[in-house]
Amino acid sequence: MTQPFEVHIALRYLFARRKQAFISVISLVSTLGVIVGVMALVLALALMTGMQRELRNRILGATAHLFVWKHGGISDYQAEAAKLRTVPGVTGAAPAVIGKALISSERGEAFITLKGIDPALERSVTDIAGAMKSGTLDALADDPGDGPPGIVIGADLAQTLGVVEGDEVTVLTPQGNLTPMGVYPRSRRARVVGRFSLGLYEFDSAYGLVSLPLARRMLDRTEVDVIELRIDDIYRAGAVSAAIPAALGNSYFSQTWAELNRALFQALWLEKMAISITIGLIVMVAALNIVASLVLLVMEKSPDIAILKTMGASSRSIMAVFMLQGLVIGAVGTFIGASMGYAVATVLDRYQLIRVPMDVYQIAYVPFVIEGPDLAVVVAMALVICFVATIYPSRQAARLEPVDALRFG
Repeated sequence: MTQPFEVHIALRYLFARRKQAFISVISLVSTLGVIVGVMALVLALALMTGMQRELRNRILGATAHLFVWKHGGISDYQAEAAKLRTVPGVTGAAPAVIGKALISSERGEAFITLKGIDPALERSVTDIAGAMKSGTLDALADDPGDGPPGIVIGADLAQTLGVVEGDEVTVLTPQGNLTPMGVYPRSRRARVVGRFSLGLYEFDSAYGLVSLPLARRMLDRTEVDVIELRIDDIYRAGAVSAAIPAALGNSYFSQTWAELNRALFQALWLEKMAISITIGLIVMVAALNIVASLVLLVMEKSPDIAILKTMGASSRSIMAVFMLQGLVIGAVGTFIGASMGYAVATVLDRYQLIRVPMDVYQIAYVPFVIEGPDLAVVVAMALVICFVATIYPSRQAARLEPVDALRFG
C-alpha cells in the first residue's frame, strides 16, 4: 500500500537526525509531558471512581436501598413488609426501630445508634449477617431466660469498650421512667452475642443491634419506625420510591439511599472534577512544548518547505505534514500514558498497596477503579489538546512563501 507523501515527510522529519538537536530534545520532552499528564489523569480518575464505588458499596451493604414510613405509624410490620414486597423491583423488606443510646463497660463507653431488628428479615435488606466476625444475628431472637438480652455490636466499638463475645454491657437510653425524683434514664444490661465488621468505620464504631421488642421497650416506641427495603437495581431506587404511593396509597412516603447520602457523593464528584481539571493542566503544558517544537521545526525546515511548494505541494499538504508530526507525538504519549496509568492502577488496586486509616477515610485502603468512559474521555481530551496545539505552527508553515524561505533560509 502506497504511503501518502504527507505521512512520509512527517515521519521523516520527526525521526530523522537533525542539525538542531535541541528541537529533538523538545519533542522528547513534549512526548514525556503527554505521557506523565495522561498517566496522572488516569490514576486520579481511577482513584476517585474507586473511592466512590467502595463507599457506595459499603454504605449499601450496611443500610437499605429504600426507607419507607407511613402516616399514622406502622403497627403490623409483618403485613406492611408483605405489601411492600409486592411492589415491582423490591426484593426484601425488614422493620427497624432506631434511636440513640450510651453503651458502657468496665473498660470504656461510647454513644451509639441503637437499632432494633428482626433477625429473620434483616438479612434480606443488609449484609450485616454476612459481615459477622463472631456470633450470629439469630442469637438476638433467642430467649435469654433470666439472663440479660443479647446485643450485636461493631468490631471497632467492641475494641473501644474492651469487650468480647459473652461480656456484659450497660445500655442507657434518654427515654426514661418517671420517678418522684423526675425522669430517670432507662438502663438495661445486655450481653454481647456477636460482632460485625462492615469495613465502614461509621458503622463498625457506632452501631448496636438488638431485637425489635427490646428496642421498642428501651426507646419507648409503640410502633415500628421504618420499613427498610432492598431493590434489584440501586439505580432504580427513585422509580421504585415513586411507585410505592401509587401502588399502596398516599399514606406511604419514602427516601432513597442516594437522597440520604447526596451531600457525600456530590462532594466526591466535585473533588473528582477539580482533580481532573488540575491534573489536566499537565497535558496542556505538554501541548505548549509541542507548539514550541513545531515552531522551531518550521524555522529549520523552511528551505525544504519552499522546495516542496515549488515542486507542487499545496499549502494544505504542508499544513498536514506538521499537524501529523504533532499528532504522532500526542498519540504516542497518550497511548503510553494511558497504558501505564491502567497498569499502575490495576497493581495498586489488586494488591491494596496504599493503606489509609479507617477512622479518617472510612475505608482500609485506597481503591483504584478504571471505567471505560473515563479512560475514553482522557484519551480523547489528550488527543484533542495535542491537535489544537499543532494548528498555529502548521498554519505558519503553510503560509510560508517559497521566495522568502529560500532568501532567508
